[in-house]
Amino acid sequence: MRKNSIKNTRINEEVKKALSSIIRNEIKDPRIHIMTSVTHVEVAPDLKTAKVYISVLGSDKEKEGTIKGLKSAEGFVRSALAKEVNLRNTPKLFFEIDDSIEYGIHISNVLDGLKGNDHEED
Repeated sequence: MRKNSIKNTRINEEVKKALSSIIRNEIKDPRIHIMTSVTHVEVAPDLKTAKVYISVLGSDKEKEGTIKGLKSAEGFVRSALAKEVNLRNTPKLFFEIDDSIEYGIHISNVLDGLKGNDHEED
């Protein structure tokens, strides 16, 4: 299976949906911040590994705590994922912080600031 094939894209989306549900509803670790979301998942073509990109709206300390909590719950998450998504292999999960949402908010605020300056000059 190639990396950008339709099948791989479909598997990525299914794993993303399942992981979002598992993280939101089944993990009870207090280190995992309530505003945690799965933004993207990249499952390797051989289904052995998956990079899971996590977005946390909070401080850097909350982000670190969330990643530590997710890494410690990896076994539970993998077993829950195996029950929910029927794959030949359940991939080993690697959690990474995705700052793209915060970066987008920052750019939006900068653009809004520029708009405000334009209106003040008129």
